[in-house]
Amino acid sequence: MLLISGLVLSAVSVSAQPPYLQSQTYDVGLDFGDYSHTYFFADSVNDVDPSEASGHINWKRHSLFARQAFNTTVTAVQPLKMLDFPEPEYDNDPNLPFKIDFVTPRTVRLRIYTSPVIIKEQPSVMLAEGQPATCNDWTYNKAEGEHRWTSEYGTIALAENPFRVVLYDADGNLMTDTRTLSDNDSTQVRVLPFQFIRRSSDNRRSINPVFALHPYEKIVGCGESSTALNKVGQKLNLFVTDPQSPETPDMYKPVPFFMSNRGYGIFMHTSAPVTCDFGQSHAQSMKLFMEDETMDFFIFFGEPKDILDEYTDVTGKPQMPPLWSFGTWMSRISYFSQAEAYDIAANLRKHQIPSDVIHLDTGWFTTDWECDYKFDPERFPDAQKMIDDLKADGFHISLWQLPYFTPHNNYYKELIEKGLYVKNAKGGMPFEDAVLDFSNPETVEWYQSKLEGLLKMGVGAIKVDFGEGAPLNGLYHSGKTGLYEHNIYPLRYNKAVAEITEKTTGEHIMWARSAWAGSQRYPLHWGGDASNTDIGMAATLRCGLSFGLSGFSFWSHDIGGFVQSTPENLYRRWLPFGFLTSHTRAHGAPPTEPWLYNESFTDAFRQSAELKYKLMPYIVAQAQRCVENGLPMLRAMLIEFPDDPAVWQIDDQYMFGSDMLVAPLMDESSERYVYLPEGKWVDYQTKKTYTPGYHRIAAGDIPCVILVRKGSVIPHVPVAQSTSEIDWNKVYDVKF
Repeated sequence: MLLISGLVLSAVSVSAQPPYLQSQTYDVGLDFGDYSHTYFFADSVNDVDPSEASGHINWKRHSLFARQAFNTTVTAVQPLKMLDFPEPEYDNDPNLPFKIDFVTPRTVRLRIYTSPVIIKEQPSVMLAEGQPATCNDWTYNKAEGEHRWTSEYGTIALAENPFRVVLYDADGNLMTDTRTLSDNDSTQVRVLPFQFIRRSSDNRRSINPVFALHPYEKIVGCGESSTALNKVGQKLNLFVTDPQSPETPDMYKPVPFFMSNRGYGIFMHTSAPVTCDFGQSHAQSMKLFMEDETMDFFIFFGEPKDILDEYTDVTGKPQMPPLWSFGTWMSRISYFSQAEAYDIAANLRKHQIPSDVIHLDTGWFTTDWECDYKFDPERFPDAQKMIDDLKADGFHISLWQLPYFTPHNNYYKELIEKGLYVKNAKGGMPFEDAVLDFSNPETVEWYQSKLEGLLKMGVGAIKVDFGEGAPLNGLYHSGKTGLYEHNIYPLRYNKAVAEITEKTTGEHIMWARSAWAGSQRYPLHWGGDASNTDIGMAATLRCGLSFGLSGFSFWSHDIGGFVQSTPENLYRRWLPFGFLTSHTRAHGAPPTEPWLYNESFTDAFRQSAELKYKLMPYIVAQAQRCVENGLPMLRAMLIEFPDDPAVWQIDDQYMFGSDMLVAPLMDESSERYVYLPEGKWVDYQTKKTYTPGYHRIAAGDIPCVILVRKGSVIPHVPVAQSTSEIDWNKVYDVKF
């Protein structure tokens, strides 16, 4: 590295990104420390058109260099005079456009561009049909060097010089604003301000909005994250991965959306990789590193319930899953025959365990895992009769499949010949597997035709497994690379399955592992391959809470974990958590079936199942409200009690709907501390009443602490062996 006349010259341009491994996480922030890139800092705003809420931002060109003092080397910045040739043809400090659109009184859309050429927008698969809408409830005024647009719920402002995006609440209080270079005057840490970079390798641009964090600020959301509920102090890579379990920072279901307890939320409308540094590298800075060249943000004003409602209006609300899906799903990896399916059904009824679904995992094909959409004729000699018989007994069948086709798969050659796979730069395949290209309508049609035949047989649901391995370096039918297609591959995959299921059966149901923003329209999703440990259980709950704070109403998980046979004590404690979740599945390495443990455990399994079936009127009513308002069934405490600062960090207990509080036992103790917000609370099992604050509470016969808001009326129904047998004329209310 050589410093000449204030310019940084690099002898060798070395990418800051490490070698990329398939389906591993992608840290966009690493590119924003590369000395070979050119940096443009947002400096001032000019030629604002108030009527159109548009104008231009001036960006100052900078470079990075290494500064050393007393044997300490730090990165510093300096203005850069461009060496582009011919010089008069390029702007050293470009003026580039911005645009604000007003969606509702609570929602604005802010787009900031890094190029004078604005590509015509194509329909976004992330947005709901008819979105974004527009409204006229915002008024403009200019004050104190700011251009302000205000509704009854808040203000978005653009400060002229230095440039800032500023958010105020309805009372005019500052919620957050973007950082500028002058914010470094009070610190020795030289934090880069709101910027975009131009890479030296290919001139590709990426943008990095940098907002201020404040004392006591809490950030939640970003998808199915297993880390602490409050993301302040963390760095999250929003890049779809197969983390092998919900116990790492990586996610099957990242979502580029978050909320702050200061009254705002942000949806980063992009499918490119995003890295959110919520004060991890600098306590006062929220750095949103985006591989996209445009900042396209939907900004929401309000409390969490308001924001989730607005966000799911923009990206779509879920439709109501069928009643039977709320029942017990019995599964393992895997049932391998028609005889086994009959045996499982018979034992569920014999042991009087309420149940509605039997799931056949990887073993219903002739070759285990080799998906050909056909029941093996020897092990399933009359699959149609099996489906009909089990349905007559109150059971729906769920079937596993995946979108990857190995070279030995019967459909491999056909997919290659028809060009229905993701290609590489040479037109071949990035992997040995043929990966279905769901950006290609012909692929979707081919794929749906395979599922349609199964659904017409009477199959109730398709398990939408995998989807995290869409090639980052692939070329897709959409004309885009994996840079933009990798993250929305799960959304396209979810959409394809959900739509053919609805078309064929009239029901809104699937069972998916991967997701992105917009996937909540297609219920439902489960939490992946948890370990059979106490930590696996705790991490799974954190995942569910964070997922619900990201716009998803319905979610499930493998009760007891996935990898090995679950230890009995852990399985017992996990049962009430699993049954007091919107959807319930026992799945994993055998045995998962309770009668294969012992009679006592079978009784415990039945007890939790009966609890859920008795609560079906409450569950259905709460689910309908979730669908209407974009709320989760498994609900972080902060949604119901946003003004209680304690609950913004509580991630080991939850609200099941609006009125029931559930605190699972995370270790072998039979009691635990539970935090109770305002009001009085009644123990569902013992009927003891508690006041607000922390209490150490013993679990009841069901190994879980279950409380109800005092004064609540919870509708119940007599236990039935399947939801099809519930007598809705016998609903009765229980007052607490």
